Formats: sequence, structure tokens, C-alpha cells
Amino acid sequence: MDTELLLWGLLFSSIGLGFFIYGKKQQRLVPLLCGLVLMVYPYFISSAVALVAIGVALCAIPYFYRP
Repeated sequence: MDTELLLWGLLFSSIGLGFFIYGKKQQRLVPLLCGLVLMVYPYFISSAVALVAIGVALCAIPYFYRP
């Protein structure tokens, strides 16, 4: 693996852990699911550009979608 992918994956997984904990404590489904996906998806992406693009999109979903 590339160092760049590892660092981006660590960053987005850490943000995902924060979303997951927040969603679980507040009983909100959108941050919970986004956090779960943010923690898992870096294992399946092999391009740094795609990793960053998907990560930014997933981080923005809880801010723009509030049911």
C-alpha cells in the first residue's frame, strides 16, 4: 500500500469514528451510517483521488441532510 492511502484512510476513518459515536449517542441514523461507511470504505478504494473525493462527500452528508 501507498503511504498516501494509509494517511488519508486514517484521517477519514477517524472522522468516521467521531460521526459514529455522535450518531449512536444522539440516536441519529444519518451520522451513524456515514460514520460506519467512513470507517470501512478506505479498505476497498485503491486510488487516492477517489478516496479523498468519496471521503469529502461522505463527511458533507450529515451537514447538508438533516431529517
